[in-house]
Amino acid sequence: MTDQQWDDLKTVIKGEILSPLPVGFIIDSPWLPNWYGIEILDYFSNDQLWLEANLKAISDFPGAMFLPGFWAEYGMCSEPSAFGARSAFPQNEFPHAFPNIRSPEEIASLEVPDPVKDGLGPLMLNRLKVNRPAIEEAGHRIRFSVSRGPLNIASYLMGTTEFMMALMTHPEEAHQLIGKITEYLSGFHRHQAEVFPSIEGIMMLDDIIGFISEDQFVEFGLPYFKKLYDTDLSVKFLHNDAGCMESVRYLPEMGVNLFNMGFDTDLNQLKELTGNRVAMLGNIPPRDVLARGSAAEVKSATLKLIEGLEDPTRVIFSCGGGMPPGVSSENLAIFIETVRNYHP
Repeated sequence: MTDQQWDDLKTVIKGEILSPLPVGFIIDSPWLPNWYGIEILDYFSNDQLWLEANLKAISDFPGAMFLPGFWAEYGMCSEPSAFGARSAFPQNEFPHAFPNIRSPEEIASLEVPDPVKDGLGPLMLNRLKVNRPAIEEAGHRIRFSVSRGPLNIASYLMGTTEFMMALMTHPEEAHQLIGKITEYLSGFHRHQAEVFPSIEGIMMLDDIIGFISEDQFVEFGLPYFKKLYDTDLSVKFLHNDAGCMESVRYLPEMGVNLFNMGFDTDLNQLKELTGNRVAMLGNIPPRDVLARGSAAEVKSATLKLIEGLEDPTRVIFSCGGGMPPGVSSENLAIFIETVRNYHP
C-alpha cells in the first residue's frame, strides 16, 4: 500500500469519512494468477511473475487499496507446512495441505515450529525481501504481517470434521493444539515485523470461526485471538467470510478494528452489533455479481450497497470475502468508478 492509502485506511478506521469514498479488496492467488494470464503454479514458483502480477494490479487500479498488498503466500499450505503437513501444488489449481494429526492423542507430542526457519514461511518472507526494492520503487510498502488464524490452521492439521469433533469430544487436546498454533503464530507475526519495519498492521484469515457456535467461539477462539491481536500495531484486520453472527459482537473485545465478512451479511446489522467500533470491508456478492455479473449489474449492486447504508462511516467498499477467480478488469473498474464517483 502507498503512504496515502495507508493514511486513508487509518482515517476510515478512526470513523472519518473520505471523499471520494474508499475502495479496497483482498487479492491473492485465487484471482491474481489467472487474471494476469499465468497458471497458479507459476505464480507461486516464479518470483518475477509474482511481482509482475502484483505490479500490474496496482498500476491498473490505482483507485483501490489492495490488502494486504504484495502478499507472498502459498495458499492454505503456508502455515500448516511449518507443522509438517504435506502440501500439494497442482499446475493450475489451488494448493492444499493434507492432515498430519491422526488422533487427538498425537497433539501432546506436536512440536511448536520455529517461525524463522520451518515450513514455507521463510520462502514467503524471502520473496518479499528480494522484491522489496521494486515494491518500494512503485511507491508501496509492506504494511501487514499476515497469516491464517489458529482455528483455520488446526482444521488443516486434523481435517475439518475431525477438528470440529475434537472441540466436543477432546476439548483439552483441542485447547492444547490451538495453544501451540497460537504460540507459533505469535512468533511468526513478530518475526515478520522484525524483518519489515514498515509493518503497522496484522491480518489473519479464519473461516472456521463461522462453523462453530457462540459458546465454542468464546471458549476455543476468543482467548487465542485476543492474544494474537494484543499488539500496538494500528490496524488489526480479520477475514472470515463464513458465518459471523455468533462471533461478530466479540470483534472489539478481540482487538479487531477492520473486518471482512461474507457477502450474505448486512453491513448495517454488523455495524450495530459491533457498536460501529469496527471498520467493515464489503459487501457485494463476489461471484454472482463481481465475477459473473454484467457491468450494469455490478454498477446497480454497488449503488444499492452505498445507498442502503444507514451510516457511511467505517466502511471500505468491497466484495464479501476475497477477490474470487474470474473477476474481469471491466467489472472491477466499474465497481471502483461507481464508488469513487458517488455523490449523495
